[in-house]
Amino acid sequence: MNNKPRLSFWNIWNMSFGFLGIQFGFALQGGNMSRIFQSLGAAKDDIPLLWIAAPLTGLLVQPIIGYLSDRTWHPRFGRRRPFFLVGAILASLALFIVPNSWALWVAAGMLWILDASINISMEPFRALVADKLPKEQRTYGFIVQTLIIGIGTWVASNLPWFINKVLKISNTTEGTEVVGANVKYSFYVGGIVFLISILYTVFTTKEYPPENLDKFYKEKEESKGLLNGLKEISENILNMPKTMLQIGLVQFCSWFAFFAMWSMATPALTEHIFKAPVANKTDFNLADAAQKLAYEQADAAYNNAADLVSSYFGTYGLISMFVALLLAFITSKIDINRKLIHSVSLALGGLGFVLMFFIPEPWMLHICFSGIGIAWASILSMPYAMLAGSIDPKKMGVYMGIFNMFIVIPQIVAALGGVNMSYLILGDATINTMIFAGIFLFIGAILTWFIQEKEWSVS
Repeated sequence: MNNKPRLSFWNIWNMSFGFLGIQFGFALQGGNMSRIFQSLGAAKDDIPLLWIAAPLTGLLVQPIIGYLSDRTWHPRFGRRRPFFLVGAILASLALFIVPNSWALWVAAGMLWILDASINISMEPFRALVADKLPKEQRTYGFIVQTLIIGIGTWVASNLPWFINKVLKISNTTEGTEVVGANVKYSFYVGGIVFLISILYTVFTTKEYPPENLDKFYKEKEESKGLLNGLKEISENILNMPKTMLQIGLVQFCSWFAFFAMWSMATPALTEHIFKAPVANKTDFNLADAAQKLAYEQADAAYNNAADLVSSYFGTYGLISMFVALLLAFITSKIDINRKLIHSVSLALGGLGFVLMFFIPEPWMLHICFSGIGIAWASILSMPYAMLAGSIDPKKMGVYMGIFNMFIVIPQIVAALGGVNMSYLILGDATINTMIFAGIFLFIGAILTWFIQEKEWSVS
């Protein structure tokens, strides 16, 4: 649709509100999945590989979902909204099951299902902003999405702490439990919020139909079939705009760093900052009263520390929310230098990671995660705003899905040994994974200056 009308803040808020639930899923996963893996007996060196489900499902699912959503149109449900709904139902069910995993392979398998479901919902949201907003509002639209993501990150990350400290629900395990009841209830709340927030967007947002429906259905029929779809996706990858590749290199550094944080921050910070590593039952003779007491004390210390780490995760969500609010106000009034903002933001995030090694007090993690939150706000908005203008509008869904490759490939690299390279380069301490993450953000800050923004035009 040409000459798209400008939308109000609340129109953009409604069409992006489903991201609240998506981020609840990601934040609960990011703050607690390594905790679940460790409680099921995973060694710290195995944790990144167990996380490979997250990026691998994104690599497989998002381009396909983007391709399919580009070729979907329903007079009532539109183009992107059917995918929101299917993903939300599946992800909500997975969030109820994950904290009740009874074996390591079950937890890893459920992470695959959860991430595939989240990805089904997430990719069309990026395309929806580009579908509905005129060029001059795209940066603003992606920043509003970031604002909602920040709210979701902060609230969901603090849920385990809040449920334990305020609602007085236990965070320790009994019998065969893997995580405390506070973590379980957090995931249950996440499942409910995920579904409700997606439904809100589905029922409050309308989509524009294709400009020429007859031509749309004809092209859809001609490209019908899985092989044709895979062929077209491959061709689009080979012919991606140069701007996408340049932004992709920056994305590689950014998402490598954040994967390192999601997978390793809990073991790194519970050990280095709180001096409370995970307590494995196999290391204690629970038949001995003294050993049992020692285990219970160690388990309580670890779970208290893990709750606090999850809460500190919320800080980066809170800061990203305020940064997004500021950017939303600015971009609604004037154009901004997106490369400058992105480069500085990544550098501040890198500094936040490196400072984790040096801080003497746990409360100073708020400072570290504040820098990371500034980077996160930019990562979720500036690359997409720079990219959207360089893409053929008819291929917005598939290209947004392909762009996700630059998010998931670095995470796959990190999972398959990239994060563990920090031990060879910096030393065996788990906290070195956070320094490694910081180095990657510094590299991304430098590479940002090499991006050449270019508007798409019919050649």
